[in-house]
Amino acid sequence: MANLKEIRLRITSVGSTMQITSAMKMVSAAKLKRAQDAIIQMRPYANKLTELLNNLSASLDSSDGGVYTQEREIKNVLLVTVTSNRGLCGGFNAYIMKKATALINEEYANANVNILSIGKKSSEHFTKNGFNVESTHDALFADLTFDNTSRVAEGIMERFVQGDYDKVVLVYNQFKNAATQVIMAENFLPVQAAEDEESIVADYIFEPTKKEIVEQLIPKSLKTQLFKAVLDSHAAEHGARMTAMHKATDNASELKKDLTLTYNKARQAAITNEILEIVGGAEALSG
Repeated sequence: MANLKEIRLRITSVGSTMQITSAMKMVSAAKLKRAQDAIIQMRPYANKLTELLNNLSASLDSSDGGVYTQEREIKNVLLVTVTSNRGLCGGFNAYIMKKATALINEEYANANVNILSIGKKSSEHFTKNGFNVESTHDALFADLTFDNTSRVAEGIMERFVQGDYDKVVLVYNQFKNAATQVIMAENFLPVQAAEDEESIVADYIFEPTKKEIVEQLIPKSLKTQLFKAVLDSHAAEHGARMTAMHKATDNASELKKDLTLTYNKARQAAITNEILEIVGGAEALSG
């Protein structure tokens, strides 16, 4: 059994760790509220814009679809992976990297796959493991705005139009609640029309023309789609970190209780031994 000094040091260490994890939990909870409000406000607009685009695309001829709807043989794929810049958030980042790796090795095994990374964790992981990391945008979370995200989307769209990529897929965590994130592998380019005809809920009168409307609507929709994915991941990150720190605090509390019990038992045993030694010494003297 460890001596009393070692146990005291461990109790102090665990107590300090518990204070840190508790503080991190509260910080993440505050950040989560802001991030959650942002994605909740964004979703209705993004979903309606996507619905409008799908309905519009379904009514277009292939010649009216523009450069962003071109279906090509999939030879070059870009995976846009969205993770966090920091750790201590459970399996939040690991799930994204695992999903992206599975896509590379399975679904797109016969294609040349490059990665555009948003978040230091995926940048470091894929670079370290020898994947083709085309570019990184780790600083995006430092100033997360629609304009900054739009510039990233514009770069992706330009590369697709130039023919550098035949397909672009977003891989990110969708925020559901503080304890739950849903791993998404979402098609970004080419833009696909709604496959289910029943989902087309409106018949539009086009003014000026379908082609002109699509040329303006699709880029705006793509920028919004990427911004929503990054906002989703941002909220999911804080939810995952808050949950992880909550569990870590609970575990530290339990460990501290166990160590305190062990310390008390060791202290009681030490006192008992001292009493026995005193009694034994007294009997020896009296004898």
